[in-house]
Amino acid sequence: MFLEIVTPEAILYSGEVISVAVPGINGEFQMLDNHAPIVSILGKGNVKIYGTVQLDKAVADKFSKGANNETLLAINSGTLEMKGNKVIVLAD
Repeated sequence: MFLEIVTPEAILYSGEVISVAVPGINGEFQMLDNHAPIVSILGKGNVKIYGTVQLDKAVADKFSKGANNETLLAINSGTLEMKGNKVIVLAD
């Protein structure tokens, strides 16, 4: 599945992942390959990226590693769209 994380300042990540978990307004949820199309509002929390993540040096300081070797990005809010095996996260 392809993931793109975009903020008002920059594209923070763009690449293939195994799965991604996000902080929905009603709780965390996860998407895997071929998930049904969805649009959701995101709340404060961590975007958890599973798989091998290659980060650009200019934005690597915004990410951290989680307990289960996932890559984490803290967000305050945002919007998510998944369609055609592509996830786009617009984050603040």
